Amino acid sequence: MCFVTLSYAASSLPASQADWCTRLAARLPDVSVAACKASNLQPSGGVSTNGFPILSRQVSSAERGDHKPLRVMLLGGIHGDELTASAVVFKWLQQMQTPLAREFVWDVVPVLNPDGLLAARPSRVNARGVDLNRNFPTPGWQLEAPRYWSKATASDPRRFPGKGPLSEVETRWLKAEIDRFKPHVIVSVHAPFGVLDFDGPAPVPERFGRLQFNRVGVYPGSLGNYSGLHRNIPVITIELPNAQAMPPAKEVSRIWIDMLTWIKLNVHRSPELLQAPKPVAKVATRVGIALPEN
Repeated sequence: MCFVTLSYAASSLPASQADWCTRLAARLPDVSVAACKASNLQPSGGVSTNGFPILSRQVSSAERGDHKPLRVMLLGGIHGDELTASAVVFKWLQQMQTPLAREFVWDVVPVLNPDGLLAARPSRVNARGVDLNRNFPTPGWQLEAPRYWSKATASDPRRFPGKGPLSEVETRWLKAEIDRFKPHVIVSVHAPFGVLDFDGPAPVPERFGRLQFNRVGVYPGSLGNYSGLHRNIPVITIELPNAQAMPPAKEVSRIWIDMLTWIKLNVHRSPELLQAPKPVAKVATRVGIALPEN
């Protein structure tokens, strides 16, 4: 097995918020250095393979008293070449003080795969050539993930699942963060299929903005499979229409408002959402419209 390793010089690793934002804003569409700084991202304690900090922002709820607000995890940039997936999360970070958003507690990670994003040419995979969205510990991974990669993708290096589940520092960090934060729902932003996908125990969202539900599929090692089916934590996958060009500002806002409204009406604080992972889960094949793999 041979794959390209993505790297940059250790001396170029950013050491401050200004450095992080300079690097990220130079790559992301419609995200300025000033907007990045205003997002108030902080090092999460996790780092990428090449040492770039995994940045996050924790946003508390405005609710008080005995009411326990829903916890929402918002992720972007699992695939480093889906630039708009990270940029949209930066846009939504600017909306965290709106009344509806303040009903929830947030854990926001705009760029889970900084090495892929910041490579000389943005790459789907991380610095070790692994597709992070095939590296989560779904049941039967050791058999299903390599076989699916070999047979269904013809060993496409852009979809290499790794040599074992959680082989990558980025996926190990995210699993630990899910365990710590205990989200009631996870929102993962991707591109460029222009649809909604959903996995887990809640009513299916039919439309956010112009994006309509159409199941992309469930794959060995995917976050939707791991969290939505294996751990009973609903996962909304937002597939933007273009990986390079941002949607119009009004559409970005419509998707955000529709998403918040759906979460408020359909996600509940059921104790079963926080149970330990199930020992068995079925790996489904792709259904719906014929789309390339996410």
